[in-house]
Amino acid sequence: MQEWLKSWWHLSDEEREAAADNPHEPLRPEQRRDTLGLLTLAFGWGFLVTGLIVGGALGNGMTFGNILQATAIGNTINFVIGAAVAYIGFKTGCNSGLLFRWVFGVHGAKVPVLFVAALTICWQGIVVGAFGFAWTQSFDSGAFYAVAIFAGLLFTATTYFGVRGLEAVSLPAAIILIVVGIYAGTINISAAGGWDGFLALSDASASNSPLTMMQAINLVVGSWIVGAIVMPEYTRFAKKAWVAIAIPFIVMIVAQWFLQILGAMGGVVSGSYDFTTYMLAQGAIVGAVGVIAMSFALWTTGDTNLYLPAVQTSSVFGRPQKTMTVICGLIGTVLGLGIYARFIYWIDLLASLAPPLIGPLLVEFYIFGRRDISDDVSKRPGWNWAAFAAYGAGAGSTFLAPDWIAKSLVGLAVSIIAYLVLRLIGNAVQAKPEANRA
Repeated sequence: MQEWLKSWWHLSDEEREAAADNPHEPLRPEQRRDTLGLLTLAFGWGFLVTGLIVGGALGNGMTFGNILQATAIGNTINFVIGAAVAYIGFKTGCNSGLLFRWVFGVHGAKVPVLFVAALTICWQGIVVGAFGFAWTQSFDSGAFYAVAIFAGLLFTATTYFGVRGLEAVSLPAAIILIVVGIYAGTINISAAGGWDGFLALSDASASNSPLTMMQAINLVVGSWIVGAIVMPEYTRFAKKAWVAIAIPFIVMIVAQWFLQILGAMGGVVSGSYDFTTYMLAQGAIVGAVGVIAMSFALWTTGDTNLYLPAVQTSSVFGRPQKTMTVICGLIGTVLGLGIYARFIYWIDLLASLAPPLIGPLLVEFYIFGRRDISDDVSKRPGWNWAAFAAYGAGAGSTFLAPDWIAKSLVGLAVSIIAYLVLRLIGNAVQAKPEANRA
């Protein structure tokens, strides 16, 4: 037993070499994966239930025309940020844990990794709770807790097998949800009395709880900004640059926009973003199809969200990925018993705190041109205080941002500028003694 626990907690060189998605070093060329599997995985990952929730919130606070505008702007912001980070993952073959080591320092990387892991584990909890709600339509019944715990264990079991397990689940989930999602949209349009009736209901709903355009954009950005930051977890497997860029495009522009519009329709007409609620009202057969479709979507989403913190914590703390999958999965399962019903209250905070994390990384890669970083990761200093200072400045600036601009853009811009200035000052200070010695 003692030997088993030791092998379970400590990573062997044999396991490191045999892993298809080794999180502890840059991927080798033969570890890159085929295009179809990655794009399908992205499609499944993009069908995160938060798109429905955000759409439902917008549907109860804006006209449909403004919803289209807010989601277009918010998703574009997330795509641009995600694509910039995605290309870095493709070019270096590094996951975000390794990239954080390169920027924040070997020891300093533990801080942003734990922060991002906490956020993604919370997302995992949201998906666990959403699975329980889809089957029981409640948050506090014994059946809800039983189904949610089952979901958490199911997600943990399939994610245990790494990226291969994710690819196996993603394709059927994506196909089923597209078909059912389109059908759910037609239900709402029909219930509203046609398109004109739907637009009239949307105008009336917006007057009850109006949202400003910036509030709506921040809501959209906050719902997926963490996903944008951790794009390297998946894009490092891409064999071609266009595949790496296509992954965030599919996730944020295609899948999330589809779900946001679907959620908005449900919020306007049926009073619920969760299409299982109003599909169940159509009868047992239609309702069962809706619940099964939602279950597949949540399954692939839960797997991909759990994969993120497992890879990051495994990379930084030097533990086996399967071990961290179990630990993160169990934590997410426990959180799922209570966080899903409250998630809307902290999503806006993500739009403020998450984007500044990648400001220093963008500066190092795109401005200073340090692109061949695979051999440099382990040579970084213990702590890069300039990166922490830049992050602090960026995150703090979002609380002072004016109402006419998205907080996420303010925080990221300040983080980039602050790190660039500190980096130039550091270079100048370092060059002065060298000049004196010469």
